[in-house]
Amino acid sequence: MTSTKIAPGVDLLSAHLDTRAQKAMVSAVRKTVRAAPLYTPTMPRTGKPWTVRMTNCGPLGWVSDRSGYRYQPTHPDTGRPWPAIPQMLLDLWDETTGYKAPPECCLVNFYTDKARMGLHRDEDEQALDAPVLSVSLGDTATFRLGGLERKSKTQSFKLHSGDVLLIGGDNRLAYHGIDRVFPGTSTLLKDGGRINLTLRRVTKP
Repeated sequence: MTSTKIAPGVDLLSAHLDTRAQKAMVSAVRKTVRAAPLYTPTMPRTGKPWTVRMTNCGPLGWVSDRSGYRYQPTHPDTGRPWPAIPQMLLDLWDETTGYKAPPECCLVNFYTDKARMGLHRDEDEQALDAPVLSVSLGDTATFRLGGLERKSKTQSFKLHSGDVLLIGGDNRLAYHGIDRVFPGTSTLLKDGGRINLTLRRVTKP
């Protein structure tokens, strides 16, 4: 495992999760998806479907539809509460963030090789002093990191299976996105693809 300072407040923990931990995390994600199935979010106003499918676990889940971006306690399709965040993810949050309160949302994004995530920033939370923790599982992806304005200069780097990325501090509201997923770069997922887990503290402790 190596730690790289990408920018102030942005740290890449390469190969932080070994193969055994990755497999255990995938099993936990599959259990989550059985309780809260993956669905296709849509863009506010236009209703255009995303190329990424998603679900959540935790007391709150982040959703996007014609009404806008928001956190809510129930799955938009089933109406049921989101399942609990797996303990191994809560432990990872404590280990890597040192934040004084646990995460309230774990957003689960599933990428095929054709899925992308445009530049955006995570700004719907009240607890902006808490970092965002991102876990990569499966195929390698190109991550693009910008600055605090959409027009800021960007830099790109690869995220591999088992990598953990922390975004906080001065760059907590930095723009970021996924430009490309490279199929066949990991055997972790039986049918290929990439899972990204994003843990966030939503409300102020």
